[in-house]
Amino acid sequence: MRLNIQKWGNSAAVRLPSAMLAQLGAKVGDTFEVEVAAESAVLRVARPRYKLADLLAQCDQNAPPPNLEWWDNAKPVGEEVW
Repeated sequence: MRLNIQKWGNSAAVRLPSAMLAQLGAKVGDTFEVEVAAESAVLRVARPRYKLADLLAQCDQNAPPPNLEWWDNAKPVGEEVW
């Protein structure tokens, strides 16, 4: 697929077709990471990177502990290896 570079204010821009965004699972407003090499550029959709401490900070400290007996006896529901 060829895309044209167009002037956008004082910058240059490449428009990404909506079908391409759908294939990438991206939408307007998302962020891309760019890797530049000799005469090429690779765009990757930037996915959020979470830190364990930040995720744990969102947990309810007063929540009851999980029912581990149920977990230990749970039957596989997909392709789990036992």
